[in-house]
This record gives sequence, structure tokens and C-alpha cells, in this order.
Amino acid sequence: MDFSQLLLNRQSVRKYRDTPVETEKLQQLIEAVRLAPSACNAQPWTLILVDDPQLKNQVALATCSKTFGLNSFATQAPVIAVLVMEKPKWTVRVGALIQRRAFPLIDIGIAAAHFCLQATELGLSTCMMGWFDENTIKKLLRIPRRRRIGLIISLGYAPQDYPLRPKPRKETQAMSRSNLY
Repeated sequence: MDFSQLLLNRQSVRKYRDTPVETEKLQQLIEAVRLAPSACNAQPWTLILVDDPQLKNQVALATCSKTFGLNSFATQAPVIAVLVMEKPKWTVRVGALIQRRAFPLIDIGIAAAHFCLQATELGLSTCMMGWFDENTIKKLLRIPRRRRIGLIISLGYAPQDYPLRPKPRKETQAMSRSNLY
């Protein structure tokens, strides 16, 4: 599929079939994240793919909020991807201080976009989740206390009748411009 079509087909999916994701496809997703660009090529992430059903359900439940009704679909996904932020190189840390930019967060976002676009190209569906109980997930996955989880992504096959929804977006003139502000 060409890139424009890929962008149109990628969407946040909140319903999954119980079909397992093939090992070869998981390897392609790992490679997509590995190739993602990052500030000073720091690659400040570790990707954890959780596909053991019992552990995956525990992690998925830690993304749910009964109060706000968030992420209740996560337990349906056969895989949960966890992007852990690693300590960046000193050059990135200095640059982040000088520029007042959170380069590792930007880098995690780029890596997550690579993951989701590769998944779409492979016929898989994803949903990025920023709401989760970080401490619970860190305990479940034995992530060191000093590390932060950047994003969690559900992964699997959407039902065959899952609709491709319209993408309401700002008009081009409202979100872009040329030259001077």
C-alpha cells in the first residue's frame, strides 16, 4: 500500500479478534521501532511486547479506568506493546535542557508512529494509550523504578466488519502556513 493510503487506513481500533499475531509480524514491528529516528540517534526506548495471555490481561487491566471508562477494550487485544523510556545520551540531555524540549518524549512518539504504521501495513490494528497505572505495569514487567513508560499500544486484528471511520481534521489552512507566522 502506498504511504498516503497507509495514512488513511491507520486508525485507533478499540475492538479485536482473538486471533494471535504471528511471530514474523511481531519481528517486523520490532524492526520498524528499531529503525525509528531519534535525537542524536539515542534510541531512548525499550519495546516490550506482551503476548502471554495471563500477563497481557494483567497489563491491559492496568490501562483501564472505571471512572472515565477508558481502555476497557485493551483486554481483547492479543498483544500489548509497552514503550519504556530509557536514559538518553548525555548530548540529548544537555540539548534538552538548552532547548527546553523533551527529546525522549518526541522520540517515543516517533517510534510509536513507526510501530502503528507498520502494523497497519501488515493488516494489524493498534490504539495508543496514554492512560495507565504505571506502577502496576512496571511491577508486572519488572521495569526498573527509575524508568518511565512513555506509551502503551494495543495490537491485534480488528473484526472484519470494523468500519474505516472518517478522519475529522482541521482544514489545511487552519493547521499549516508558509513562511512568516
